[in-house]
Amino acid sequence: MEFARIREFESPLERYMAEIIRDWGEKYVIPHRRNFDEDWKEHRTIEPALEKLMVDYGIQTAVWPEEFGGWGLGSSDYFGSICARVMEEIGRYDTGIAVSVGVTLWPIFVIAVKPHINYDLCAEFAPLFMRKKLTMAANAMTEPQGGSDIENLDELKGKTIRTTAKLDGDEWVINGHKLWPTNSGGVADLFGVVCTTNPGVPDEKNFAYIYVPADLPGVKQGEPYRKAGMAADKNSDIWFENVRVPKRYRAWGEGLDAKYFRIIISTGCLGSAGMALGAMENIYEILFEKCSELRYRGRPLKENTAVAAVLADIAAEIEICRSAVYTYARMLDRPDYYGDRFSAEMIARGRALKLKVCDACCRVAERAMDLLGHYGIDRNYDVEKHWRDVKIIQLWMGGRQLCQMDVARYFYDCKQL
Repeated sequence: MEFARIREFESPLERYMAEIIRDWGEKYVIPHRRNFDEDWKEHRTIEPALEKLMVDYGIQTAVWPEEFGGWGLGSSDYFGSICARVMEEIGRYDTGIAVSVGVTLWPIFVIAVKPHINYDLCAEFAPLFMRKKLTMAANAMTEPQGGSDIENLDELKGKTIRTTAKLDGDEWVINGHKLWPTNSGGVADLFGVVCTTNPGVPDEKNFAYIYVPADLPGVKQGEPYRKAGMAADKNSDIWFENVRVPKRYRAWGEGLDAKYFRIIISTGCLGSAGMALGAMENIYEILFEKCSELRYRGRPLKENTAVAAVLADIAAEIEICRSAVYTYARMLDRPDYYGDRFSAEMIARGRALKLKVCDACCRVAERAMDLLGHYGIDRNYDVEKHWRDVKIIQLWMGGRQLCQMDVARYFYDCKQL
């Protein structure tokens, strides 16, 4: 069965990507997925799947401009729709891999998505990702004391950022501590680091987004944390101790770093919703199979009224969520109609999307476990893995609460939240 998809919005590349990701998922994820939780630290089974997707299929080159060897996705009129589809299809197989892939692309968006492309920095960093070697990136944002304060940019304007960048001649000197970035723990080759040039002052001119190669002196990473789920997503501490990078490694400059950083928020909401949608679709596939196979009162489980009502609710959630995801994706693709991807309006719409799709996904996972009983909690049937993984999607980027605050601020013109 297929849920709603607006075919006239699809690009040929989107359809092609869906086909190759499904082929990849069946060959390189499904045979190993039930072992991923035990592989959370070493990634012996996870890394080969990532390498196939990122290197052999070329995903790590996708966003970079064509003149530097990339696909030029950042200049595509279908940028948002393709990103959503890639996250949806990977999320169908494993949302931990989806976020690891998505966050590798995140820092690149700031400098490689039209109409704001920093060709000098693309020339500097794109060659890293053109190698026939798994190359990952991380968005070093969250700090131990700050929670979601950094994402709360419109309200706090970087006031609570404690990772500092001081200009010393032609170099930035960076000091600070970041916590839980995806692809930390020794995975990432390049960090996009959120810094302040004037600690404690609420002014977006002080917000600096600076690129830091992971192998520079003064960069130290901790061991990965063991989480409830998302084994394919390594998270640890990163310390920057007098790390020196060239002045040109700052993405754009005063005021513009904060402005264009917001594309990380809008696309992050889209990607989160996309991978949650993919997880829901796989839960639906598992339910379809088990509720057709299991019998109650002499007939398939799905042919009982109470069960069918729950199954209908789950299908309706997926149907509506998919439409919402691709509506927002198309809005991001048409700034001429809907405004810039980093505008307050588009961020509020993205927050609303993430809020509702992640809520729906958590409900779907829990109701699926209720229906399947012991099959739901059995690790041989994958529903419980999705249940653990998708809760984490709901929690990141400030969780439900920051989504609610951003939505209320925009749609109700709240001034004191």
